[in-house]
Amino acid sequence: MSEFLKKYRLFLGVFIVFSIIVLSLFYTALKPKKMLPIYNPADVNPELVDSTVQYKSKYHTIADFSFTNQNGKTITQKDYEGKIYVADFFFTTCGSICPKMTTNLADIQKAFANNPKVKLLSHTVFPETDSVSVLKAYAKKHHVDDNKWNLVTGDKKEIYTMARKSYLAVKLGKPSELYDMVHTENFVLVDTKRRVRGFYDGTNKEDMKRLIEDITFLSNE
Repeated sequence: MSEFLKKYRLFLGVFIVFSIIVLSLFYTALKPKKMLPIYNPADVNPELVDSTVQYKSKYHTIADFSFTNQNGKTITQKDYEGKIYVADFFFTTCGSICPKMTTNLADIQKAFANNPKVKLLSHTVFPETDSVSVLKAYAKKHHVDDNKWNLVTGDKKEIYTMARKSYLAVKLGKPSELYDMVHTENFVLVDTKRRVRGFYDGTNKEDMKRLIEDITFLSNE
């Protein structure tokens, strides 16, 4: 037996290495490749989408916008061009889900502090009270990095339009109040092509882990 092994050890070695390579290739080929969906209005709960775009089933992208951030600077789509970003809707006096959402966004900010491709964008749903100075105080309180994270205010109609026609993330408020919104816990992931790639519960730690994984995936595409 030992003579046989000595005689054919080179062959056996090559065979074993070849087998390992083949098995690895099969495993790689059969392993499901991670993919993120591209969301359109027709794919989302109709309660979160404006009725004028609910029918749209492809080619949906985030519309151009212009708002004012915590430093009084005008923020437009140009500031997010070529970026992966997380958008959400909040208000500074919210005492229910907003504090948790803001804390979790701060964790996302920290996780990607050294990745210039990733940014955050938070829109107030109460622009009549959340002025630039109010947003600035809120930003300081929550250690917002001005280069990474914009808290924006502006015309309520425009914020409403972005929330329901672009980000597909906010419920209608009181029918008697024009452009009233009920903000949700949704975080919306947007890719470099302005497409919606995911929705996440901004109060849920497991969803935050998933969000970090998905941002990392998009960063490496």
